[in-house]
Amino acid sequence: MAIAGRARTATGAGAVTAGLLVLLFGNPAFTEWVARHTEGDSVWGWFLRTLGWPAWTVRSTTPVRDLLAEDLRAVLLVVFVALVLGFSSRAVVGAGVLLGWASLIFGSALAAFVAAFPASHSSWLGAFEAAGDGSRYGLFVGWLVGIAVAGAKARVAAA
Repeated sequence: MAIAGRARTATGAGAVTAGLLVLLFGNPAFTEWVARHTEGDSVWGWFLRTLGWPAWTVRSTTPVRDLLAEDLRAVLLVVFVALVLGFSSRAVVGAGVLLGWASLIFGSALAAFVAAFPASHSSWLGAFEAAGDGSRYGLFVGWLVGIAVAGAKARVAAA
């Protein structure tokens, strides 16, 4: 029973953190601000652009298929992170930071790969490149999800 409780808590913490990252840093206001106020050749600008990678929007001048693919990518990222954590957090007793971090790497890469196909001009090569971009996002932002998962696992273990 304690293992199932630990899994649900870690999964929830990771999914909520991933959802907050998508909502806070993938929204149109943040991504437009980053595009206007940062340079792509600086470390800080590069990190902010990576942080805004799961960009989503509700209205745009882009084709509907591309808009759907971007929004689907943001939603699938949270869903896949929750699935990875749900399946693996029962098996992993410690190492919450690594578990959460890896869940965002795998979840974002898979979300980008799947969401690349509804986009206009989709191809296998484009899907593989999108998965690479997703894994880069997970690699450099996933430690935030890892901290949340580790905190949830520690709270359950202490209880």
